[in-house]
Amino acid sequence: MKLHQLSLFLENRPGALKVPCRLLAGAGINILTLNLADTAEYGILRLIVKDWQRARQVLTDAGCVVNVAEVIAIDVPDRPGGLADVLDVLDSENLGIAYVYAFVHGRQDKHAAMIFRFDEPDRAVQVLASHHIHAVPSADLFAGLT
Repeated sequence: MKLHQLSLFLENRPGALKVPCRLLAGAGINILTLNLADTAEYGILRLIVKDWQRARQVLTDAGCVVNVAEVIAIDVPDRPGGLADVLDVLDSENLGIAYVYAFVHGRQDKHAAMIFRFDEPDRAVQVLASHHIHAVPSADLFAGLT
């Protein structure tokens, strides 16, 4: 249920995002999704890849500082209020959300997939299951990804 997300600090300058993307491309590692948050001086690049251990090694060998975090991909109904309904459950269980971002991975079932970083990922998995909210298994996310 939990995924490993890689996080890198990047200087906020033209071309900085290209460096880790080129490193991973050169190693044949496909990026499932990414998110870039910025401030005036730096950005935090968050990546989900199939072989996160190999990707971390490639990036570290090139001098990047890489942190690993556990995140959860959740199926969210793709309709008005779909996300709000999921957030109602999380709020009722007092689950802290550090951040969330969405991505597309070829879904055809009227659901969007969203990546959540929880303060308590193990408890989040239990809460989601108890409320019949589907956490997307990594095998489903990475199906067909090279």
